[in-house]
Amino acid sequence: MAATGGQDGTTGPGGERRDGRRESADERADRLWSELLQEVRVTQTGVQILFGFLLTVVFTPRFATLDDTDRVIYVVTVVLGAATTGALVGPVSFHRIVTGRRMKPQTVAWAARLTMVGVVLLLATVASALLLILRIALDNAAVPWLVAGVVAWLLLCWFGLPGWALHRHKPRE
Repeated sequence: MAATGGQDGTTGPGGERRDGRRESADERADRLWSELLQEVRVTQTGVQILFGFLLTVVFTPRFATLDDTDRVIYVVTVVLGAATTGALVGPVSFHRIVTGRRMKPQTVAWAARLTMVGVVLLLATVASALLLILRIALDNAAVPWLVAGVVAWLLLCWFGLPGWALHRHKPRE
């Protein structure tokens, strides 16, 4: 994978890239950075809301009645939420620290990696939060199956379908 994300940068006649765009490496990095920022904005909002709610749970009267297993699940969920927040805010601080150093393609590559780590951590956070909530709400043997079903759905939406699209629509050499 090239430092600017997925395409190898080869150009055809007249300087046109394989992907049909006529842009310099800097223009490509700027475009990819803008696209990445939009993606991060969407995920950050959801993570911030989820994490905010998680932080308040410990201050509710019901928290004192949780058994040890549910408390462990809660702590794991909060730690995952914090790690998710870190990974999804990481691209912003990365960009801020290296801006002006002519490192935009490298910044885009690292920010994209941090964002994918954030998405994986978000999957784990949602699964953990769902497990905790359903254990308390339902208290029955169906809970692991429900969580597994939701996780399978998220895996399909977030990774399966994009992977299938990549495989199905490989660029012709």
